[in-house]
Amino acid sequence: MDTEELFNCQRCGFCCQGETTVSLDEDDQQRMKKALGLSNEEIVSQYWRITGNCVQMKTVNGHCIFYDEGCIVHKGRPWRCGQWPLHPSILDDETNYWIIAESCPGINTQLGYEEFCRILRGKMAEQEKIRC
Repeated sequence: MDTEELFNCQRCGFCCQGETTVSLDEDDQQRMKKALGLSNEEIVSQYWRITGNCVQMKTVNGHCIFYDEGCIVHKGRPWRCGQWPLHPSILDDETNYWIIAESCPGINTQLGYEEFCRILRGKMAEQEKIRC
């Protein structure tokens, strides 16, 4: 999804902070394996946390394990990371939009909430794979 008119990443890393992490679907896992060039065993032991059928990235010192003054696995990052901060919850409530905009300097607030949502809805409709 081309999102430049809505968002321009400032590489601040705020979205990579916190103890919560991103779940990885099969596509995310394969992309990450290719980007890292490591065996499944190495990736699982070093970078992933597996609970039942849920595969997640580990966190370290309060941030994503892949964050070190930038994303060290940027080309293989999870789909959700690539879509952030354009989260569907923005469309549900203007408060969500402003909460995300306050934490993300890359959000284009000059558009205003209604126009931002109109463009985001259009871009999401163009996208063939929408995950929430």
